[in-house]
Amino acid sequence: MTDMTEPNRTGTPGVETELPETAGTRKAQMTRRGGGDPGARGRTTIADGVVEKIAGLAARDVVGVHALGSGLSRTFGAVRDRVPGGSKSVTRGVKVEVGEVQTALDLELVVDYGVSISDVARAVRENVIAAVERMTGLEVVEVNIAVSDVKLPEEEDEEPEPRLQ
Repeated sequence: MTDMTEPNRTGTPGVETELPETAGTRKAQMTRRGGGDPGARGRTTIADGVVEKIAGLAARDVVGVHALGSGLSRTFGAVRDRVPGGSKSVTRGVKVEVGEVQTALDLELVVDYGVSISDVARAVRENVIAAVERMTGLEVVEVNIAVSDVKLPEEEDEEPEPRLQ
């Protein structure tokens, strides 16, 4: 696994490049490198919203997950999605706490009727942990899953959230 504190490297061995300074939140930027001490080369901070998006997409990718979030948040989200210029919230139903090297996540799921809830929860947990750890380098200490509803085949509902394939 790549150490997130290492400087950005070009394709040429031995040549290091620093990330340019960009506008945006300080929390989402890599700080400039310091002196020769490896610990002083800077640090990377990852915003809570970044981890929420990664986890939300990873959870939605699991077969048997109909949607994320409670009924109320999905209703508000469906209205917001239909407003011109609105966008689907991939973080709906996801809450995270991000520390310097660890993160903990809470997910609220709606599962499809007929699937094994324990199997879906296990698959979601595994997929979320793998995606967050691979993409951020953070250690995922826990993924708490609350199943708030079951989508019955005959229920009218907003269309299921698309899966990435």
